Amino acid sequence: MSQSTPKAGKTSGRSELRDTIVVIIEALIIAVLFRTFVYQPFSIPTASMQSTLMIGDYFVASKFTWGYGKYSFPVPLPFNGRILGRDPNQGDVAVFRNEIANEDYIKRVVGMPGDTVQMIDGILHINGTAVEREEIGQATDRDSFGMSVPVTVYRETLPNGSSHIIQEVSDQGPLDNTGEYVVPAGHYFMMGDNRDRSQDSRVLSAVGYVPAQNLIGKADARFFSITDNIAPWKLWEWPANVRFDRMFTGIE
Repeated sequence: MSQSTPKAGKTSGRSELRDTIVVIIEALIIAVLFRTFVYQPFSIPTASMQSTLMIGDYFVASKFTWGYGKYSFPVPLPFNGRILGRDPNQGDVAVFRNEIANEDYIKRVVGMPGDTVQMIDGILHINGTAVEREEIGQATDRDSFGMSVPVTVYRETLPNGSSHIIQEVSDQGPLDNTGEYVVPAGHYFMMGDNRDRSQDSRVLSAVGYVPAQNLIGKADARFFSITDNIAPWKLWEWPANVRFDRMFTGIE
């Protein structure tokens, strides 16, 4: 009896270690599956979507809303098209892979396949008609380099009735007057809400028309927000810098 007890203890120790490893592996598999098929977290490092999404906002994007493309997975898969694919709505905020920069971008869907898009004096035109734009106030916009500029804030209403907030430094910026863009079939025209501080589909050499298969997910809700893109693990910075009013809020 005295000799069997230590043996039982060793067996139990090995069993506990094995069980712990199995639990860790299972948790990792569940996390990867959740990130791949349900929600994926992202953060905002630039000013291109302010004030809808501020630098230092953390949010989740719904992966299942529009189905799955080759960039929906942790490693891009070599196939074209989308599985269980559905079209985004005009006005949705989309995360997509910009293949030119080989980075994930976030912008708003403003042009649907077949649409003609043009900027004239800072006003968005879709299919030859000016999009409704109502001025609602003045603000100051601060970018990731700490540069602040005064901006005019507008509520823009797209042809399908979707409305959102945009801001303009002026109506005569480099991308405020453009030629006509005709959105190809199976593609979308994306623009940032911070119109004069966004590199988007208006720059064909840098972003251009976004293929449907490059969509990653629909921006759904913020879960954390901190000023100046401070690392979330710096807990001592939270009291003065966490934006509690932006946490656990939906994205319009």
